[in-house]
Amino acid sequence: MQKITTVTSYINGLNQWKEEIILLRELVLSNDLEETIKWGGPCYTKGGQNILGLAAFKNYACIWFFQGALLKDEKGHLMNAQEGKTKAMRQWRFTSVSEIKKAPIKAYIKEAINNSEKGLKIKASPKPALPVPDELLPFLKNKDFKSRWDALSPSHRREYCESILEAKKEETRLRRAEKCVEAVMSGKTR
Repeated sequence: MQKITTVTSYINGLNQWKEEIILLRELVLSNDLEETIKWGGPCYTKGGQNILGLAAFKNYACIWFFQGALLKDEKGHLMNAQEGKTKAMRQWRFTSVSEIKKAPIKAYIKEAINNSEKGLKIKASPKPALPVPDELLPFLKNKDFKSRWDALSPSHRREYCESILEAKKEETRLRRAEKCVEAVMSGKTR
């Protein structure tokens, strides 16, 4: 898969929701935001602050606001797409161009920009320490693996641990631990 480097290439690569993303993009760009690609999709910033992004998924196109929980959403358009994972981010899903045309999106964008300019932010809570899975402990006795493991950022170690710990079967946890060791030893991150 080719890396997306421009919003145009992102849009051209869409099989569905192309019209919806184009219309959302027009609405966003009428608000003096800087356009870039982050996390493989269109992202819009102002003064170096992430304001919102656009995305096309299997069942809908959406606009998501980094600090969407701060927006006045009296009609309940916004939703937390990753309940329990994100505190501030909210998204608004669309399944047609007509839905987008009827929606008061510009007001939400202006409010998001104003909130950012005022410095309003919901800060993420630090994640609690995650125990190293029992399946990794034998591998940590190997000095070479341990030094490479310790050199990983806390977030990368957490991702490996979460992957192993969320498996229900012991054989799956063992297999994931072995894959983790292979990846770490070859210098790859999750």
